[in-house]
Amino acid sequence: MFSRTVPRALPRLSRVVQCETQPQVATFTKIPSRTWRPLQQQCSKRPASTLARQFKEQYNRSPILFPFALGCVLLVATGAIIYVPWYYQNIIIKPYHNFPEPVAKKLRRAIFYSRGKNIDLKEANKYFRQALALANEHGMDPFGPEILGVKYAISNLFEQAGHFPLACDVLEIMRVDCNRWIEEFSDKHWTNGNRSRILKVTVQLNVKLAELYDSKYMNQPDDAEKRLVEAVETVLRETTRRRNEGVKEGEGDFMTDEEVGGTMEALGNHYEKFDSHYLATPLFLQALALCPPTSCHGVVLMNNISTCLAQQTPPPASSAPPTADSFPNTPPTPRSALVDQARQWATKAIERASMIAPPDRNEECDVGCTVATHNLGEFFEMEGKIKEARQRYDEAASLAKAIGFEEGRVNAKAGLQRLKALEKAA
Repeated sequence: MFSRTVPRALPRLSRVVQCETQPQVATFTKIPSRTWRPLQQQCSKRPASTLARQFKEQYNRSPILFPFALGCVLLVATGAIIYVPWYYQNIIIKPYHNFPEPVAKKLRRAIFYSRGKNIDLKEANKYFRQALALANEHGMDPFGPEILGVKYAISNLFEQAGHFPLACDVLEIMRVDCNRWIEEFSDKHWTNGNRSRILKVTVQLNVKLAELYDSKYMNQPDDAEKRLVEAVETVLRETTRRRNEGVKEGEGDFMTDEEVGGTMEALGNHYEKFDSHYLATPLFLQALALCPPTSCHGVVLMNNISTCLAQQTPPPASSAPPTADSFPNTPPTPRSALVDQARQWATKAIERASMIAPPDRNEECDVGCTVATHNLGEFFEMEGKIKEARQRYDEAASLAKAIGFEEGRVNAKAGLQRLKALEKAA
């Protein structure tokens, strides 16, 4: 076997040896070299184009539309340059500048989820709660205006979502906390204005709670009356103290006359709603005394007084003989006298509305004048004076139509229908 394989290997080895002994030939020495053109030469052959030339070409194509489009672009760009920094400073930063940034971040998210199309009660409430927790960690005053405002925003969120019991619960917690603060810490805050501020907050909370309790969704008039009585008592107690003792240095303002009158008017409206007209009348009188003479709201208050007087029912005369310890038994005011007083107040409302001129005059004057005219028609109707009543109803209908007061127009038409029925019955 070896004798057959060896001869075959020898020629191959010999050829390999021969190749190794022969000199190598350079096969790539004759490749021609390539000449590269300069980059500048290549660029020079491309068509030249500048911004000015493009603008000129576009202007030549459309000399009217192109400048208009360019002006619109510049206008939008200028507006964006001005608006974006303004929006950032006044919408994102400024409303929360009294809060630490971690708290402000949570509040921005809470507000985002509590408004518009992105409203999400669960998410908004979560971020509000987180903001309050972070504010407590940063040492913010829990009775400061910022934190009280956040809590009020939570109540308003529940109210807008239709969860009125939850909204009342939040306000009740705030009311109890503020009353406890006044009892325990108000003596230490006479000179920094915090006592007056918290007192005012308690009044506002009571009025808001009464509004919710009186609504058709809660229907709790007894609780509403308690809250309004507490608000009025707080106002009268504080105003009496300031009048007798004077305002201390640094104590700050409490409530303006219009705000005090508004609190009394709220209780008066509650009594009027539940037919306690004899209780509502003195409250409306006190509110009117605190109302500025050039305010159209005085016309509304006069109408309220007129309505309360006309709807009062005189109590029955006492048949028990007077004793030595009893008060003098004065006879009740007759019904005719109450209607006459109501007519006088309605007339005064019209006269007051006519004396108020712009810019003090507003929609309340027009509506109040219409309502007072209608009330005069009802008073004449009560007395059986059909002609005078029809005249007042026609006048009220024309006034309501002129100012777009649809409710007043409907009521006036209803009064005219009643008069027609009375004439047919007669």
